[in-house]
Amino acid sequence: MNNKIPPPIVTLISGLAIYFSRNLFPNHTGLTLDVFSILLLLFGIIIIRTAFVSFKKHQTTINPLNLTKTSSLVNTGIFKYTRNPMYLGMVLILLSIALKFNLYGGLIVILLFFSFITKFQIIPEEKAMESLFEQKYKKYKKTTRRWL
Repeated sequence: MNNKIPPPIVTLISGLAIYFSRNLFPNHTGLTLDVFSILLLLFGIIIIRTAFVSFKKHQTTINPLNLTKTSSLVNTGIFKYTRNPMYLGMVLILLSIALKFNLYGGLIVILLFFSFITKFQIIPEEKAMESLFEQKYKKYKKTTRRWL
């Protein structure tokens, strides 16, 4: 793996960057943004929880830094729609923070998060999954998108 920083820590750092850079960008507030922020936060948490439960049901690791402990390819439930629901949930949580505190700066940070996670987490995970599950994973990649 190229990344030694757990994705939840990358998400936390990104969320803090969105919040603490809020004074550098124009401020947008309003009830509509607050409502969407709460909905995205809840949706992100639900997606992450659903993926977590699927991993536990299949008795495989949720640790993205130690893929050698992966015991099964999960491609059912939410994993039928996205290969990376946990990272998608993290993006939705960051988008929630951006809507609440720093729309423009948040979009920049989210783009950086998206790029970082894709390059240093997802692509190495995909290589590891291909070596572990070979044709089964290649077929899964063809039928299910990386993000959405």
